Amino acid sequence: MDEADIDCAQPAGVYKPEIDRNRCKGKQACVAACPYQVFAMGTLPRAERGALSLRGKLKGFAHRWRQSFAVRADACHACGLCVAVCPEKAIRLLRA
Repeated sequence: MDEADIDCAQPAGVYKPEIDRNRCKGKQACVAACPYQVFAMGTLPRAERGALSLRGKLKGFAHRWRQSFAVRADACHACGLCVAVCPEKAIRLLRA
């Protein structure tokens, strides 16, 4: 999908995506859907794993701690595609 084909609600930087670490299973749908390359896949650092709920830890372990990260959150245009495609409903857009 081309950036020109997207009807974005805001200019870049007004909103930023927040990923719920207890929900994300690293399915990569947000990475594929985002026309602004806001997301990338990575491994949740060991230091952040302790803050997860028991369910989040079990999901993380099962998926080898692979999760999505908003590496270019400042490039988000609040189009909402990431929110719509996330099968775990792990993404929400917050005012920056």
